Amino acid sequence: MKFTAVYEKAPEGGYVAWVEELKGAHTQGETLEEARANLREAIALILQVNRELAEKEINGADVIREPIEAEMVEV
Repeated sequence: MKFTAVYEKAPEGGYVAWVEELKGAHTQGETLEEARANLREAIALILQVNRELAEKEINGADVIREPIEAEMVEV
């Protein structure tokens, strides 16, 4: 899955960055490259935490888990 990153030049310098499709994925950086790297890390951490929370909710339940791919649909 690909996400949409948004970068906005901050008035005080640097960049503010977020992912449109992933609530909570936001960061900043002094340069655009730093903001991009920080945003990749934020995405990875959010996905990791979401997986850990899901594991706790499953808590040994009889479930089926499998990989799935999704494409964005334009609205």
